[in-house]
Amino acid sequence: MKTSIEGINLIKHFEGLHDGNLRKIGLQPKKCPAGIWTEGYGHAMRDSKGKFLKGANIPIGTVKNESEAVKLLMNDLITFENIVKSNVKVGMTQSQFDAVTSHAFNTGGSETMFRLINEKAPRQVLENWFTQRYISADGVILNGLIKRRKAEANLYFK
Repeated sequence: MKTSIEGINLIKHFEGLHDGNLRKIGLQPKKCPAGIWTEGYGHAMRDSKGKFLKGANIPIGTVKNESEAVKLLMNDLITFENIVKSNVKVGMTQSQFDAVTSHAFNTGGSETMFRLINEKAPRQVLENWFTQRYISADGVILNGLIKRRKAEANLYFK
């Protein structure tokens, strides 16, 4: 299973096309609310050791236009689709796969979410989990994450 256009559009909507400095030509890296430098559609930038780039120094971006951002997103999606495929052991609809992949793209995935899905938890339990978890960064509840989790829940139960 691959992420559908609907799932890709959900991710693109909530990630946005990152441009941290609108005064410069091209797309510039931007910090996410968790303090990680990102570029394109939410691609987390890493150092040569694979660690997330953080800190005050603005890294040099590699994404110069939307076409490159889309290519990077599609490449990143492979990782998160594989995380979902390797952790979810029950059948899923396309909408469910898209919702869980969006969640994993944003959070890295959740063992609790995968367990609830595999146990076929009741709708209310899963819906509550989707909408009440992973809605903060550094202890601050963010409206954007509340909206994203609600959209993912809506897509999951479509």
